[in-house]
Amino acid sequence: MTGPLAGLRVLELANETGQFCGKLLGDLGADVVKIEPPGGEPCRHIGPFLDDIPHPDRSLSFWYYNTSKRGITLSLETADGRELFRRLAADADVILETFRPGHLASLGLGYDALKAENPGLILCALTPFGQTGPWRDYLSTDLLHLAAGGEMASSGYDEADVPDAPPIAPGGGQAWHMGCHFAYISIMAALVHRSVTGLGQSIDASIHEACALTTEAAIANYVYRNETLLRQTGRHHAAAPTPRTQFLAKDGNYVTALVAGRLAPKYIGELADLLDSYGMAGDLKDPKYQDPAVIAANASHIIDDLIANFIASVPAEEAYHAAQERGFTWGAVRPSEALLDDPHLQDRGFWKQVEHPELGRSFVYPGEASIYNGSPWAISRRAPLIGEHNVEIFCDELGLSRGEMSILAESRAI
Repeated sequence: MTGPLAGLRVLELANETGQFCGKLLGDLGADVVKIEPPGGEPCRHIGPFLDDIPHPDRSLSFWYYNTSKRGITLSLETADGRELFRRLAADADVILETFRPGHLASLGLGYDALKAENPGLILCALTPFGQTGPWRDYLSTDLLHLAAGGEMASSGYDEADVPDAPPIAPGGGQAWHMGCHFAYISIMAALVHRSVTGLGQSIDASIHEACALTTEAAIANYVYRNETLLRQTGRHHAAAPTPRTQFLAKDGNYVTALVAGRLAPKYIGELADLLDSYGMAGDLKDPKYQDPAVIAANASHIIDDLIANFIASVPAEEAYHAAQERGFTWGAVRPSEALLDDPHLQDRGFWKQVEHPELGRSFVYPGEASIYNGSPWAISRRAPLIGEHNVEIFCDELGLSRGEMSILAESRAI
């Protein structure tokens, strides 16, 4: 392992709500040991599956969220399983867990019990609503978190496009991603604190609070300006309707063009040059557009007529690059599969080939968020098969014999 977290041992007891946090740590070089119940984590049954064949070792979702981890099976509901976990925890740097509040403590595996053997241990509990408070035992989902956290209030369509439209959930596990990012930040801060004090600590991370932190301007505007921000189609929420930013291009794709905040004489001159190069400048060359008042009065004409007609006449990618060459904040709206051919991402080596030896194949995975020149980020291995590293960890590291392993397997402790 060569990443910036090389040498760090993390025990992950996480379901779908927290496994992304473990991936972030593992891809940065930490030795993340994913601990699953015998038979594997339920999130192994989340599709889609390789070749549409449902199987716990073929879940593409599980593959992505569990790269760079080793995997063992262990039942904390058995006395033997709990003892093995204590032995693993005694040498761990970090434990990441997503059980219901108080569950580990009820098994005698809470932070106070574990730190007695390992004072430098950092235990991060990532739960829907935290370890305390009136909602601590509430159940939730990604959808409910985006609703209760405030994101859905800002996501959807404006009245002009869809009258009385409901709020729309962004979806795709974004609440889990928010919670995992904040848990990851919290763990890194605790590691820095430990490097100074030598002491670990317990972290109570709440997905609900992570979502509430990610509503951006909505809360601040309401608290300090008494404004309720409005949902707007394909653009930022705002206290009042703003000009549209999405335009249909000739090829049926959309272009996001951020124009309204830049409507000033200089920008109008540059915009006129762009449109004129296609013979579509209309009246933008008229000297009257050097008057800000005239520009303001004609904003809808400029945006909804001239810019919209120009974008409708060319493919989305052509409009995107022609505008960017002039310093305009425009971009094509791309489907995710189009990113695979993005020359910029290709040039930076973003896409990675990850070997799956048991299949004799490699697959393309998304790469790093940052490039480290001295301690490179890397996907060190594909997601573990169920119990793939049981022998490696229980026998080679903890010293169990194969016979003891067989007995533990028969008793469903591993």
